[in-house]
Amino acid sequence: MNESKLALVMGGGGVRAAYQAGVLRAIARRFPELHLPILAGVSAGAINTSFLAAREGTFGERVAELETLWRGLTTERVLRSDALTLLKTAARWALRLSSGSSSLAPRPRAMVDTQPLRELLHEALRAEGGALPGIARNFARGLEAVAITTTEYGSGDSITHVQSRDACGWARPHRFGVRTQLDVEHIMASSALPLFFPAVKLGGAWHGDGGIGLRAPLSPAVHLGADRILAISTRYERSSRDPLPARPDYPPPTQVIGLLLGAIFLDMLDQDALHLERVNALLEALPQERRRGLRPVRLLLLRPSRNIAALAAQHETRLPQPYRFLMRGTGTKETRTPESLSMVLFERPYTSELVAMGEEDTERRMDEIAAFLEGEERGALQSTGFWRV
Repeated sequence: MNESKLALVMGGGGVRAAYQAGVLRAIARRFPELHLPILAGVSAGAINTSFLAAREGTFGERVAELETLWRGLTTERVLRSDALTLLKTAARWALRLSSGSSSLAPRPRAMVDTQPLRELLHEALRAEGGALPGIARNFARGLEAVAITTTEYGSGDSITHVQSRDACGWARPHRFGVRTQLDVEHIMASSALPLFFPAVKLGGAWHGDGGIGLRAPLSPAVHLGADRILAISTRYERSSRDPLPARPDYPPPTQVIGLLLGAIFLDMLDQDALHLERVNALLEALPQERRRGLRPVRLLLLRPSRNIAALAAQHETRLPQPYRFLMRGTGTKETRTPESLSMVLFERPYTSELVAMGEEDTERRMDEIAAFLEGEERGALQSTGFWRV
């Protein structure tokens, strides 16, 4: 199998990342010894990326453990959802807003406290004082580079933190790659959903969700030398056959927030895939000596076959009551497709269905996926640059 420069790229979307675990589970059944030398993730995809990078064992063994993690997730393991904590947070926001940001008013940092997630990551990634020694050990087994992207709130720059066997860095307008030793705080920062989760301080600057500033989600893998990329999106692409969603009298906040988050975490991967397709077509029209060091990069982009937001609406009642009350305040019961809820509904039945959806979608297209992973060249690929699955 031609795997020398195969990269796995996982995008964001909060708890939607459970779908990625399902995709990987199906692939692992077919390719339990799959070698992925380059791993790149952003937002919740950074959690899955770091898990594969830091845990030891075969690809199949690590993915099985990742699936168990997602299927066992609960709200309490991610955030403090008790009534007292949420009430205190709501009071801080109310005082802050009503006082005109008075210096005497306490400064809230987010809607929820994610200390439980930090503790979960320490355990799941087998961290030692926050460090992830498993990554260095996996370098000896063929791993080449791990890239986790955050957004620096002060400058708005997209910062990709790279731990690799070889020195690697890059500088583009508002987009930088820096070499570092990854730890739990990088993962917490990358997955810090804006407004919902608090920002994290890294190197003296505050960082938040990597999807905010990353306009080219595939770029870290390309910078790291990938010539083939397996990318997993959590964005459902509505077809012309789908009925239009029911429209309330006025869009509730959850729908507006969901569209904003979707534009940040879900749409950019599609745009970057289209850009890569066009660059591939241009390069293939040029002789090798005129490509100026650029190379075609093959992309297999996987996505959900069903509307994840509609699935989230079916599980809304499973949230702990105080947290459910908070989410309903944003209008989660006023729409059939609460996009923002689909990113923060951390409950077993919902995550289990997302995992199952990922497995089913992948099994249906396993022949194409296998051909891509085995490096097969097909005529149709030469004109499209990537496969849509």
